[in-house]
Amino acid sequence: MSRIAATFEALKASNKTALVPYIMCGDPDFGTTVKLMHAMVESGVNMIELGVPFSDPMADGPVIQAAAERVLVNHVSLSDVIDVVAKFRETDNKTPVILMGYLNPIEVMGYAKFAEKASAAGVDGALTVDIPPEEGAEYTELLKAKGIDPIYLLAPTSDDSRIASIAEVAGGFVYYVSLKGVTGAATLDVDSVIEKLAQIRKQITLPIGVGFGISDAETAAKLSKISDAIIVGSAIVKRMHEHGDNPEKLIASVTELTASMRQAMDQ
Repeated sequence: MSRIAATFEALKASNKTALVPYIMCGDPDFGTTVKLMHAMVESGVNMIELGVPFSDPMADGPVIQAAAERVLVNHVSLSDVIDVVAKFRETDNKTPVILMGYLNPIEVMGYAKFAEKASAAGVDGALTVDIPPEEGAEYTELLKAKGIDPIYLLAPTSDDSRIASIAEVAGGFVYYVSLKGVTGAATLDVDSVIEKLAQIRKQITLPIGVGFGISDAETAAKLSKISDAIIVGSAIVKRMHEHGDNPEKLIASVTELTASMRQAMDQ
């Protein structure tokens, strides 16, 4: 059983929802990234989305775009991100790690080489925003052959045919984008999320994570009642930027948020 599947199974048995933070790898440096990953696990998170920087993102809002720009100045590459996962795995072989990014860096490395390197480092899933299932057969087959779950997005505009096509290829869990917009957008209609998840579950048996627009413990708690995972990105990356010159404060600020979310979700 994969780490992702095992994590969801254990959480289901205890009637809990996964808390999945997103951080940009290398922001502000690799050492801080690894320390933050471990500290977040200690604060109660269940999986980690590790951002791969890209110069031309299409789903990321201004906060995460700025983080990518900060680390690209330091020439952080896909290989560097994979190396960080390997470093994390030296002392944590349980917490699932998902790489989140765009296809271009993977194209440059090569699908097969990426799958090989990522698997060897201990990557559990790959969420590649800009490769639709119609064009991703070779890519997803290579990932699955190396034990990496290809994680796909669904949106408020996804119809039944799109949901069905994702159901055929997705692994690990499905990421539901809870609003029409980019990461960090402010307006979130919980009732519409409830309605859409019911539609998705008619065709998809994998766990469903909800992300985009979740910025505080109250919202995380509300959505944790109807989803299998809560994914939090911009609210965390904003705190990382605010304390980028002080790694200790950065880690304390981020884990304060994740701990408060975990507590609210469990109550």
